[in-house]
Amino acid sequence: MSGVNEIRSAYLDFFAKAGHEVVPSSPLVPRNDPTLMFTNAGMVQFKNVFTGLETRAIPRAATSQKCVRAGGKHNDLDNVGYTARHHTFFEMLGNFSFGDYFKERAIELAWTLVTREFGLAKDKLLVTVYHEDEEAAGLWKRIAGLSDDRIIRIATSDNFWAMGDTGPCGPCSEIFYDHGPSIPGGPPGSPDEDGDRFIEIWNLVFMQFEQVAPGERIALPRPSIDTGMGLERIAAVLQGVHNNYEIDLFRALIAASEDATGVAAQGANLASHRIIADHLRASSFLIADGVLPSNEGRGYVLRRIMRRGMRHAHLLGAREPLMWRLVPALVREMGRAYPELLRAEPMIAETLRLEETRFRRTLERGLTLLEDATRTLVPGAALDGETAFRLYDTYGFPLDLTQDALKARGIGVDLGGFETAMERQRAEARAAWAGSGEAATETVWFQLKERLGATEFLGYETERAEGVVSALVVEGREVAAIEAGGTGYVVLNQTPFYGESGGQVGDVGHLIGAGVEAVVTDTQKRAGGVFVHAVRVERGSLVPGAALELVVDGRRRGAIRANHSATHLLHAALRTVLGDHVAQKGSLVAPDRLRFDFSHPLPISDEDIERIEALTNEVVLQNAPVTTRLMAVDDAIGSGAMALFGEKYGDEVRVVSMGETPRDGATGPNNHGGVFSVELCGGTHVRRTGDIGVVTLVSEGAVAAGVRRIEALTADAARRHFQEQERRLKAVASAIKAPVGEVADRVAALVDERRKLERDLADARRKLALGQGGGDAPTPVREIGGVKLVARVVTGIAPKDLKGLADESKKTVGSGIVALVGVGEDGKAAVVVAVTDDLTDRFDAVALVRAGSEALGGKGGGGRRDMAQAGGPDGAKADAALAAIEAALAA
Repeated sequence: MSGVNEIRSAYLDFFAKAGHEVVPSSPLVPRNDPTLMFTNAGMVQFKNVFTGLETRAIPRAATSQKCVRAGGKHNDLDNVGYTARHHTFFEMLGNFSFGDYFKERAIELAWTLVTREFGLAKDKLLVTVYHEDEEAAGLWKRIAGLSDDRIIRIATSDNFWAMGDTGPCGPCSEIFYDHGPSIPGGPPGSPDEDGDRFIEIWNLVFMQFEQVAPGERIALPRPSIDTGMGLERIAAVLQGVHNNYEIDLFRALIAASEDATGVAAQGANLASHRIIADHLRASSFLIADGVLPSNEGRGYVLRRIMRRGMRHAHLLGAREPLMWRLVPALVREMGRAYPELLRAEPMIAETLRLEETRFRRTLERGLTLLEDATRTLVPGAALDGETAFRLYDTYGFPLDLTQDALKARGIGVDLGGFETAMERQRAEARAAWAGSGEAATETVWFQLKERLGATEFLGYETERAEGVVSALVVEGREVAAIEAGGTGYVVLNQTPFYGESGGQVGDVGHLIGAGVEAVVTDTQKRAGGVFVHAVRVERGSLVPGAALELVVDGRRRGAIRANHSATHLLHAALRTVLGDHVAQKGSLVAPDRLRFDFSHPLPISDEDIERIEALTNEVVLQNAPVTTRLMAVDDAIGSGAMALFGEKYGDEVRVVSMGETPRDGATGPNNHGGVFSVELCGGTHVRRTGDIGVVTLVSEGAVAAGVRRIEALTADAARRHFQEQERRLKAVASAIKAPVGEVADRVAALVDERRKLERDLADARRKLALGQGGGDAPTPVREIGGVKLVARVVTGIAPKDLKGLADESKKTVGSGIVALVGVGEDGKAAVVVAVTDDLTDRFDAVALVRAGSEALGGKGGGGRRDMAQAGGPDGAKADAALAAIEAALAA
């Protein structure tokens, strides 16, 4: 039981038998904590349970949580590959008690697991406790039989955990494994504690207090347990190795890297193979969870991880993209435990391949510039921060990549200088921004949210309602009234107007009251729930407290509903046809069109476009009811509802279901209980799929790396589109005098005929230019210094055809030089000079053509000694160009 997969299973099985609910790993993009960039610990998905915001039916849980620490506060990126235990991606084994068992049972379970199930020798283990936690020390002594010298009291915050400045907190107790005296280092709390002899393998957090204010703690009514054991660390211990990169999982990934590069993982190359293996894991899991490389946020961190691994592939001599070829090895090792890897394998591989292809251009350029900038630096020196910033800002070479590239040479980077340059750029950007008052406006919405609370939305069920004016805002400040002719913003206690969010545009309409009428030109949602109506007062005066009739533009809202429901069906159809790696990356739901952005690495074939459109319309024609349900967020996602990564959902969410699985067997990845599309969504939708009318896709293309965009029309907009297309088709049919049904064949025939005529015309022009147009005019040949020269001006000949003419003239002259100047309809000219092979040792066509180009007002020219071409803007000087060539020949 020493393999990583066996250890993971044994851990979860142990706690399942001890009455714990085995909970799947949550995504790396946290659903319930917007303060975190990535899930970085096992307790993240249970944070709301610990704070009392939610409860679980079973008060005990166990997980193997996938985690990433590569950005923000928890950033281990720079150390990865160079130390024994740093990773960007790792698995955290954990068991949790939510107000159920506490210290005694937690210690008993931990000791039983590590000594009996895992079989670790008791004399190799010691523990730490917080210096004030005598209860924990006594329990370790009684349950584990540890002597006082193996229970180490730690007085620092290392052994006291807190969720934040306030909130749950409590002492910790860590279990350490002694690798033996052959490894340098001392026990925790000693001067040599940073050595590698004693390694922490498990941390038990006893959550027993609440920090209510600085210096003030109270006891929690239901103390809880949160533990974390690094799977890679415990695997190293159980497999008898001291370095995490020597466990079976990493040995397999490194072996795949060795096979792909042909470079052994030895010496200076060892760190590169380890970095590739680690970064392959992190990149693959992030992509599987919906993160794509970009220049900001999570996507930027992913790009840094990917590119760091790709640079080390470059160092190993890989001349073609490497990391994507290692994905099957990762899937073999971890796909059974994490099926999302299996589902997303094609997407992961293609994303890695495309990113590495693009990155190689940046890498080669950046390394060349870096080499030039550091040529004179010696080990111990530092690259100046200004240069490092210029590499980053101008050439796209990140700071961490610069640091990593210089690390092997013992050269650092002046980080202070880098930050100074960065801050200077920020200051310049702030100075260049004139400002628009938006920041002040945002402030007022938060103040209103605190005072008034969120606006109640009525628009799911109605497009007309009554409401009371709660506040009026003009230019970022609350006002007492908005008079006729004035504009501003209105906050109501309730509204049927949808505030722009989730890609759906805001509603427009009218506010009508006693002696007052205002036009609503837009509706936005601010400060997490304040609906803000942009208005223009047509008559009367709007004042706080006024009762109004609220009327949404129903025709416009109906078109928006059709387009929004169509995006859901398109999403399901895309996943059905292209694969379940497809994830929404943005959308626009407007009254006249819809736009849907989604993750997919390649262009969509015409055949797949047709399948997507046909499948979507098949569900539309079912005229199936569209149903919405309010569900707990975990239940909704557990039932298969599609959720957007990064969205913050409340305790309850709206789940929109529509359509039936087509009878021909096409089954979407969302399909649950025969329903075609199930998504979490706060937007407005049609009552039945038939209300969409029809869906037609009008464009498909790329908008970013790995992100495609589809634009489509529905209902009346689609009908108008079809009418316009039919009108154009009839116009074409009339122009070519053919029935509509024969237009395609007739146009193809006309295109072929045009190409033939163009070829014939070009051939006729060539013959005419050479004096072969049916007359007897000979090719003009003169002798200059005993060398034959054919020099002439030609018209009606494309510049690309001049070389062909010159070649034909060379055959006619036998031995000599040909100079042709072609004058185009735009007045510009091209000049070609050809020299027969027997004269190239005496004359250079490049030099001669440059003389002609200068006469035409051009510069330069290029080619070979036997054939060269140039151009110039002044075709009126064609004869002068030939004279210049003749003069150069005679010189």
